[in-house]
Amino acid sequence: MTFDEILASRAQRAATIASAGDFESAISQGLLGRRQDITLSEAVVLGLMRQNVRTFFAVFGHGSTDIAEVLRVYQQAGLIKVYNLRSEVEASHAATALRWVTGEKAAVVTSIGPGALQALSASIVPSSDGLGVWYLFGDETTEDEGLNMQQIPRHEQNLFLKLCSSMGQAYTLHTPLAVSTALRRGQAAVDHPYRAGPFFLLLPINTQPVLIKQFAFDELPGDVSLTVGAAQGDYAIAANWLMDAKKVIVRVGGGARGAVSEIQELLELSDGVAVVSPLASGVIPSGNPRNMTVGGSKGSLCGNYAMEGADLLIAIGTRCICQSDCSRTAYLNVEKVLNINAEIDSALHYANTLPLIGDIRLTLLRLLQELRSRPLKSMGNPSDWFNACHDQRQQWERFKSERYNKPLLYDEVWQKEVLTQPAAIKVAADWAKEKGVIKFFDAGDVQANGFQVVEDDMPGLTFTDTGASYMGFAVSALLATIGRKFYGLAFSGDGSFTMNPQVLIDGVQHKARGCILLLDNRRMGAITGLQQAQYNHEFATHDSVEVDYIAWAKSVKGVLALDGGTSKGELLSALNRSYAYDGLSLIHVPVYFGGNELGGMGVFGRWNVGNWCESTQALRHEIGL
Repeated sequence: MTFDEILASRAQRAATIASAGDFESAISQGLLGRRQDITLSEAVVLGLMRQNVRTFFAVFGHGSTDIAEVLRVYQQAGLIKVYNLRSEVEASHAATALRWVTGEKAAVVTSIGPGALQALSASIVPSSDGLGVWYLFGDETTEDEGLNMQQIPRHEQNLFLKLCSSMGQAYTLHTPLAVSTALRRGQAAVDHPYRAGPFFLLLPINTQPVLIKQFAFDELPGDVSLTVGAAQGDYAIAANWLMDAKKVIVRVGGGARGAVSEIQELLELSDGVAVVSPLASGVIPSGNPRNMTVGGSKGSLCGNYAMEGADLLIAIGTRCICQSDCSRTAYLNVEKVLNINAEIDSALHYANTLPLIGDIRLTLLRLLQELRSRPLKSMGNPSDWFNACHDQRQQWERFKSERYNKPLLYDEVWQKEVLTQPAAIKVAADWAKEKGVIKFFDAGDVQANGFQVVEDDMPGLTFTDTGASYMGFAVSALLATIGRKFYGLAFSGDGSFTMNPQVLIDGVQHKARGCILLLDNRRMGAITGLQQAQYNHEFATHDSVEVDYIAWAKSVKGVLALDGGTSKGELLSALNRSYAYDGLSLIHVPVYFGGNELGGMGVFGRWNVGNWCESTQALRHEIGL
């Protein structure tokens, strides 16, 4: 076939699929025939479409021109959407946020070399948070005619494959007819039933346009639902442990988001209290008296009190990362652990553990069935454990109110009184809750204050990348609002925003609808605070450069730029104006940083960093959990 014949055949194929409604219908109706001559690039796109991938976030280059041409034809036929962006990091964050909020799968398309490396670095977010995202990277040619521009400059094969394989599953399409295997491997990673993650499909420049003669469409794997069952284990022993324990704590991780009612019943039957990870915000309503909110090195007073006092831990869907359990020192008095997780390594994290490895919700249903046959543990009366934790929760509420009731503090940098971060976040979070707005939190001080302030009553309202803590995630995540029916609010510090400011341009280009709430303290506040706590000095984490972020945002035609002011009322007014605007907006709010304890939410836990390492590690081994 000539190049013109390939183009004509492709356009006709796309039109046929569009007339049938989708690729699956076109196959089942016999409109395409069983076999056709197609290029490798088109086989990849068709395979992704068959797996229900129809959104592509792309930064094209010389390493992806052929697949870009295929995407052009299929977008023109109305079958897919391609969003050209200005940063591969931004593209990765957008695809991740889309999967996280809506469940919709997307692919990130880059060129060879630096672009692929940028997307690879950002893929640590879906890898950490268990989200399936496709990555299509250009790669060096397979005939080894000499070094390709932008490849890793070494005379060695598969270097990008080695790099990508360290972050997730990866496959190089060196051989075009291996495309079906590659797509099947990708499906297993992206749609993994309990630990999804990124999949890197490397497309050598010279194999993308290769024509595959009489390719069989039946070889392309279709969209499937992958599931696991309840854990096989001794539920009677688990129930006995719960009945015998006097102080039960339930640690609710991100993997427990699908078991809302089951966890709440477990708390009642076990007379336990819960500590939630930021990823599980809303799994237990904020007003539930058994909810001790967040725990860990940035936890709450009540959350850390409950972890340190408990004698039995029920860990549900948690990876137990360093900050969430104070680098394994949070549970000072826990003697036994019941760990419910589908991932074996996480389920075996602690000593003295009874692991129940399987689907979390189905496993909890089996455990609840066993517990319902036992006498009610608390006999209907509040236990001493519940009362003690409840008192700590009341102290925490008073602690928070003290900060909300003192919203303004004098700041040396701004030379005036400005809002504190707790006050500003509280205003915006309450406003978002009332409006049903989806909240994204960027890394740093904003994130740490945020998950202590936010009060969700259901999951799926707050998204914060506490796994990778990737600066710039929240602002880029607003691109997930493109063509969707939700409004996004990105809580971002000045440091995180300047990591991905191109979202201003791309958000306008693709009609994103959301707001960047830029809390500006002219520093990396979380790290400055850590330096001061550990060494009584700050170093190289602040700047003296004045940036007019409002003027910056106004310079992009189509962005609504607003001053958030220095009062709760001014901020609320700006948020309302932003919500009424059909597009992307930015609200700039100068915020306090300094030594006044009312300026932040505080730190109540331990962490194995800096000069705390020796004491934290010694405590961990003393506990022996």
